Amino acid sequence: MAYWLLKSEPQVYGIEDLEREGRAIWDGVRNYQARNYLMQMKEGDLCFFYHSGTTPPGIAGRCRVVRTLLPDPTQFDPESPYYDPKATPEKPRWYTVEVAFVEKWPLVPLAELKALFPPDHPLVKRGNRLSVMPVPPEVAEALIVRRGSR
Repeated sequence: MAYWLLKSEPQVYGIEDLEREGRAIWDGVRNYQARNYLMQMKEGDLCFFYHSGTTPPGIAGRCRVVRTLLPDPTQFDPESPYYDPKATPEKPRWYTVEVAFVEKWPLVPLAELKALFPPDHPLVKRGNRLSVMPVPPEVAEALIVRRGSR
């Protein structure tokens, strides 16, 4: 099992939305590195749901990957802000995963996360806006133990 961090602004789509819906496609990612990480995910991988664009930002819960290598449907929708005119159903350019809600946490703020993540990790590195990234196993385990949930 691998561990990942998925960022979303809570006013756009937050952990409460995923909790209410149960499952969701993680759509709208338009960064090639983030897309490549999405394409590496396997069913059963654990994801930390990170609220960005809020004060304070931080991890708000967990979800699990339940389906992988799904063509992102927003790339084909001309009404979507994530529409990609170069993508076709026969030749998609953007892939994603479906995740299922696991649990909501009291927010683990970025200030606390900086003590857990290596200083060169994209989450704590200044200026990095990557919305999908791997989480080192030792950091993931520390977060899970710290929150008292297994």
